[in-house]
Amino acid sequence: MALIKISKENLFYNLNQLALKSGSKSKIAAVLKDNAYGHGLELMAKQLNEFGIKEAVVINNKEAKTIENYFDNILVLNDTPTKNLKISYAVVELNQLNSIPKEAKIELKVDTGMHRNGILISQLKEALNIIKKRKLNLFGVFTHYRSADILSSEFAWQKANFETVKQIVKSSGFKGARFHSHNSAALLRSSNFNEDIARVGIAMYGYNELPKVFNPIKLKPILSLWAKRVSTRSLKKGQRIGYGGDFTAPKDMTISTYDVGYGNGLFRGDSKNPLITAENLPILGRVSMDFISLESTKDELCIFNNAQKVAKHFNTISYEITTNLKSDIKRVIL
Repeated sequence: MALIKISKENLFYNLNQLALKSGSKSKIAAVLKDNAYGHGLELMAKQLNEFGIKEAVVINNKEAKTIENYFDNILVLNDTPTKNLKISYAVVELNQLNSIPKEAKIELKVDTGMHRNGILISQLKEALNIIKKRKLNLFGVFTHYRSADILSSEFAWQKANFETVKQIVKSSGFKGARFHSHNSAALLRSSNFNEDIARVGIAMYGYNELPKVFNPIKLKPILSLWAKRVSTRSLKKGQRIGYGGDFTAPKDMTISTYDVGYGNGLFRGDSKNPLITAENLPILGRVSMDFISLESTKDELCIFNNAQKVAKHFNTISYEITTNLKSDIKRVIL
């Protein structure tokens, strides 16, 4: 079966680079939602704990419960708040504040321009009044940038909006709430980070998505996808491979079948424009559900070790390549 290898050396290298940008590893909140972007939730949590990361971000209570023993605090982005001293909950709509248990730790998300979810700035004072009236535990206030990875004025515009948010919160008497707005791209392009935490996802996994104009910091991908040889056969010139016989052997050649396919999360793509593996071998013919064919007899092959390159081939983003990898693929730390 397919295998995912995670490089501990590259992970720790990336975390050190991010700690330098944020000023301290205590400022890094590791985004581990969606099975740690496909890297393996608990496996990643263990490595981050070893490095000394104290904060994490996940999508729901199930993920939070899986890793709560590895972190001091976990922010849950989209689930029902419960009483748990180690878990804080994102509040993205005003009406949520009327039903949240008083014992729950909440973090108010404010819409500063992304317009996906979050309390409107015009609603902020009303939200803070409800929090006061109900004596809710406001642990944090945050926002999310829509264009931090793009060269434009939008990043500065949203940052200015969030500064306004900070002033409103502080002037309303909430002195202890933490503030955070920076994702990976925002942190990597910032020269003077001054917030309580940065929510770091894709950069931790080894990808800097900033344009070259930002003189981007070099990061190292930590994930590689591997497959094992299932069978080997000799083809005569003119023989065709797999479904539809899309690949025709241009010469006598030896090919092998390897145990990875779109059932494991590898993109099927177009056989007329095949993915080239990390070992410079084009996939021959169509990607099947559980198998691919390659001109090789090696017992194990690396399919890819850089999701950014694969994403470029499929005209998508590195996030989609890694999160698409199925959770039942075995993951190991190197």
